[in-house]
Amino acid sequence: MAEKLNEDALMALKIAFSYMPKAIEVNKYEYGERYKLVLEHIDTVREELIANDVDPEEVYGEINPDSTPNSCY
Repeated sequence: MAEKLNEDALMALKIAFSYMPKAIEVNKYEYGERYKLVLEHIDTVREELIANDVDPEEVYGEINPDSTPNSCY
């Protein structure tokens, strides 16, 4: 099992992830031949967040709570 990140490193990763494009936004038209590499980078960061018990889908709301819509479920 991989070693967990310390709180500062984990927060830095969350902040960086919140500025990354969503995988659905990455395509060959926008990113050219690099689109596969960009998707790999996104997957790598998502996997590291998951390994540190962080739900990647919740990161943006945690980092930017004022600009995140409230959930209705």
